[in-house]
Amino acid sequence: MTDHRLLWEQHTCLPLSAQARLGELRRYRRPGGTFASVNVGYAPHSADDVRKLLAAFRAGVALEEDLVLGDTLAAVDGVHRDGGVAVAFDLEDSGPLEGDLARVREFFDLGVRTMLPTYNLRNAAGSGCLDQVDEGLTAYGRALVREMNAVGMVVDGSHCSVRTGLDLAEATQRPMVYSHSSMRGLWDHPRNVTDDQARTCAATGGVVGVTGVGIFLGPNDASVDALVRHIDYAVDLVGPAHVGVASDFPFDHEDFNLELTSNPGLFPQSYTRWGPIEFMPPEGLLRVEAALEARGYPPDAVTAILGGNFRRVAAAVWGPAPPPHPTAPTA
Repeated sequence: MTDHRLLWEQHTCLPLSAQARLGELRRYRRPGGTFASVNVGYAPHSADDVRKLLAAFRAGVALEEDLVLGDTLAAVDGVHRDGGVAVAFDLEDSGPLEGDLARVREFFDLGVRTMLPTYNLRNAAGSGCLDQVDEGLTAYGRALVREMNAVGMVVDGSHCSVRTGLDLAEATQRPMVYSHSSMRGLWDHPRNVTDDQARTCAATGGVVGVTGVGIFLGPNDASVDALVRHIDYAVDLVGPAHVGVASDFPFDHEDFNLELTSNPGLFPQSYTRWGPIEFMPPEGLLRVEAALEARGYPPDAVTAILGGNFRRVAAAVWGPAPPPHPTAPTA
């Protein structure tokens, strides 16, 4: 096993509370260092809610040994060398923008590097994966993509509908991702991505992050074997340069399972039919490297899937877009 590969955990979930213990993220520590994108809000949250969570989480990172704010590639590369955990943030819905595209820049400046236009159900940006009618990305959603491209925030199609995801790939001028979505061709769940979604994402230079949520991998199977089966499927479909990992592990998973049963509007039977959801913990994600090696993946493919692919997207997206090339003078 190579000890110095970067692990890029593209989506993990602390309690959405100012009292969340950021030190829990040390469970991702490994010799090659880890980047962890931590959720700071979704559909029910306001802009002010997100601001308060970002302030609390940023302060928590600063207080914890082995954690650093990872909103630059230099910071990520630093933990790659010293084995710490670099932390940045993501939004699972554009609702907290409250219709103001200027907040894309505001939240980017506070460390948000990835955002989903929709979470499960239709909003001003587009349709979600649980909508009965799929109308795709709206005009506002396209404007949102343009602003995210300009600012340097990664466009994320997880939780979006099929058509919205395809529209995102068409609209974006930079690589997009499905941060935490497994493969519908292997397990037919509405939260998983179709082969067409994966292919169009890859065509942008993007990455599909296979997630460790049991109900998206199989009949509530959050095992490493189940996750690697989805990686196999994705690699066969789009190649090892376009596949990554993102556990979607909620550190408050018991509370999350209670929320599922009490909020059927956001979480219908496709989430609840197997009972309490099983999630792959950080310790499980740390075993994926060895599982890929045991399956015969070559070293460069393991390095790419474990973290190199998402780092490549970050290098292509984070930060403002370069100015256009000047038009050559004409005679």
